[in-house]
Amino acid sequence: MIIGGEIIAKKKKEKIIVKLDLPKADSTMTKLYAILAISFLFGMASFAFWITNSHFLTAANKQPMFVNLACGYDPNVEPTYLDNESCPLMKDEADIVVFENEPWVEFRQLGQMFDVPGYNTTGLGFESPPQKFYGTCDIDSPLPSNYTFEIKDPDGRSMKKYSGNTHAKGDKCEVHIENMEMAEMYSVVIYSEETVTEATFHLEMEYFDGVPKYMNNKSIWVGPEVLLGGMSLHPTIFLNFFGLAFFLSFWPASFYWDRVKESTNKKEEKFPDFLRDLAEYWKGGLSMTVAVQTLAKSEYGALNFEVKKMSDQLSWGVAFGDVIDLFAERVNTPLVKRAISLIGEANRAGGKISDILVTAANDSREIKFLERERKRSIASYISVIWTSYGVFLGVIVVLAKVFIPAIAGSNSEPSKDGEDSGGQELGNMVIRNIDPLFFLTIFYYGVTMQALGNGLMAGLMATGRFSSGFKHSGMMMIMALLCFNFIAFSPDLIGISDLPALKPSAGTFKP
Repeated sequence: MIIGGEIIAKKKKEKIIVKLDLPKADSTMTKLYAILAISFLFGMASFAFWITNSHFLTAANKQPMFVNLACGYDPNVEPTYLDNESCPLMKDEADIVVFENEPWVEFRQLGQMFDVPGYNTTGLGFESPPQKFYGTCDIDSPLPSNYTFEIKDPDGRSMKKYSGNTHAKGDKCEVHIENMEMAEMYSVVIYSEETVTEATFHLEMEYFDGVPKYMNNKSIWVGPEVLLGGMSLHPTIFLNFFGLAFFLSFWPASFYWDRVKESTNKKEEKFPDFLRDLAEYWKGGLSMTVAVQTLAKSEYGALNFEVKKMSDQLSWGVAFGDVIDLFAERVNTPLVKRAISLIGEANRAGGKISDILVTAANDSREIKFLERERKRSIASYISVIWTSYGVFLGVIVVLAKVFIPAIAGSNSEPSKDGEDSGGQELGNMVIRNIDPLFFLTIFYYGVTMQALGNGLMAGLMATGRFSSGFKHSGMMMIMALLCFNFIAFSPDLIGISDLPALKPSAGTFKP
């Protein structure tokens, strides 16, 4: 702008930035209800899977309700092998059985007989799936030598053979047979023109036993196998879903609510310090507005955000009484509400409010001190509960892993009528065969219910809240789940038969 020949610069308008930290709706309860709804849904799904696979709902066809529903079986008609093969959940997938020999040395002709396992379908009206067979060999000789690696059937007829030379480049000794039927006295033979220094072979076969992949030998759901560090685990065995039903239903919401309460407790811990400092500033002659705005720059830990918000609200012209009422609503605990109610009444009545602030601070500090004392005195009882549960769980796992298999093994003799229900006789008493999985089931139900009760008691004693109790229960259930899955739920105890082998039926022979 030019005035009287002089250039006068325009003044820039300064921007005024106002940060409005407006009150927001508290979403704590909304989050809690959402977590509770989702976790309860997963918990009920786990419970449904457990109950439909449990012994309680086994149908007349000896299949769990889950299998009958998933595969569309008639509950009154026992499914056949072909029925199982038509259902993806019940298919019999091939296992691999292996036979490896000790090295054969210094020979020209040598053979070994072996037995082939399989699923006996005689009289069932259908053929078993083809059991593919693979064989490889490794033959060394000092001189080049033609050799033959041959597989023969029980009648001595050649099924497959490979001919090669020990010194030929690219020599790859292997045979492949599309189907090896269940029988005894198969043989593997090696012929050589020159003396063989050392020969080894490796035989493997796809084996079908007629048992669905995800079931044990008594039509109970054990789920897919997971190999972890050399251990065979079945994490989706139906029993696991009993504990998971309780864990998923309550633990996530309990954990969240406990975190909320811990956050609130941290605010309450700093609340007496805030009231004390506020009283000191009031005694120093500052107004409440200036005192709170000054304290907003101090350190109050978890209470910093709330003090800053109170300072902002006072700067907008909100009355001090309304500001502390809003603060009490946000924190929403009996301790804070009681103190704020007292301060609000004193503020409205006028007079020496500093004494009221000091009294409220001392009262709040005393209450928090008593709460800490309660936690310290109860801590020993909580440790006793956890220790007793750990001992109980340890004893149960030892019984399940050592004692029950020993009894089951000692009572495995067949009964006099040829059935499998026989056992050992002690005088006039007969101890019948026992099913290890039945006892595992009882033991697992027991430790899970013990975890639920012990955890609830520990939480109630510690904080007086069910949420804390369910948090303890959930951790105990997970501990039981891990112990049983890694120790007790071994294949032999949950009814999974050991794989047979392509075992030798006699010693070596010269063909």
